[in-house]
Amino acid sequence: MRAMILAAGLGTRLRPLTLHTPKPLLEVGGKPLIVWHIEALQRAGITDIVINTAWLGQKLVDALGDGSVYGVKIHWSHEDEPLETAGGIQKALPLLGDGPFILVNGDIWTRFDFSKLVNWPLKTDLAHLVLVQNPPQHPLGDFALQSNRVLSEGESKFTFAGISILSPKLFDGLPAGKAPLAPILRQAMHLGQVSGELLDGHWVDVGTAERLAELDTQIHGGLV
Repeated sequence: MRAMILAAGLGTRLRPLTLHTPKPLLEVGGKPLIVWHIEALQRAGITDIVINTAWLGQKLVDALGDGSVYGVKIHWSHEDEPLETAGGIQKALPLLGDGPFILVNGDIWTRFDFSKLVNWPLKTDLAHLVLVQNPPQHPLGDFALQSNRVLSEGESKFTFAGISILSPKLFDGLPAGKAPLAPILRQAMHLGQVSGELLDGHWVDVGTAERLAELDTQIHGGLV
């Protein structure tokens, strides 16, 4: 099983920190956000990792290289301009193979055990999403979860954690270019082809300098 880490964003909410450093290379707990993901994936036995780049992409390549220092093989998918989530995945599909793959947002931090997702049986589903309790900055959530099925609407909603398993078939017919992921997921939900689970453990959307600093303090203090 392969994984893809999304790392092409501009990081505008984290400026000025991201004016000269791509968001996934910002450090918490003594190492870059993206390295936390690479190490967690490697521990789960996932050693082929695709990373897409756009903003300051060469700095990511210079920092991570071919991944051998982490015991993985990094496959790079370079974008001339950010293609949004679905567009970036669609461009990287030739590197991801024919089977389901794990997708991870580069700007989150978690101690989630990715081994839970290795060889997950999607069967006829097109996606499996990991959801979290709604954080203060996103109180209304994204999707509903009922009996392990993810729905676009429901009485109570949870927040998408930025961790998922996706089938390449989810992108059938998607033309090259910019495209967001949410509408494609909602279409699959409408067809009853998306499962889900709630993440049990610490998770942070590192979207602001304040949350980055708070997380760094928590990690160094052994609180997470």
